[in-house]
Amino acid sequence: MRLYRILALIPVIALAGCRSAFVTATIQNRSSQTIDLIEVDYPSASFGTQSLAAGADFHYRFKVLGDGKIKLTYTNSAHQEQKSEGPTLNEGDEGPLTITILPHEIQWQNHTRAK
Repeated sequence: MRLYRILALIPVIALAGCRSAFVTATIQNRSSQTIDLIEVDYPSASFGTQSLAAGADFHYRFKVLGDGKIKLTYTNSAHQEQKSEGPTLNEGDEGPLTITILPHEIQWQNHTRAK
């Protein structure tokens, strides 16, 4: 009977210890125009979307491997490439990151922390 209890605990222990650190990113378009060709570069990779309508949000979850600045590149309604450099992310960071695109500026809200 004791053996069964021990065997029953193995999956519970394994699942409890297997949680990876992820950053949950949200890109918010708070301008009055659709934004095209959005790309976010972060240490070791990138993600993006073809377009984001005015007032819409885009969500993405990623794991940070390495250290470095996060950068946003997009094309505005006048077909001009816009760039913004955000905060530094460190390997193992987790938590929410919000990038808000306003008519004349980019706001970064970084609430990530080391795991």
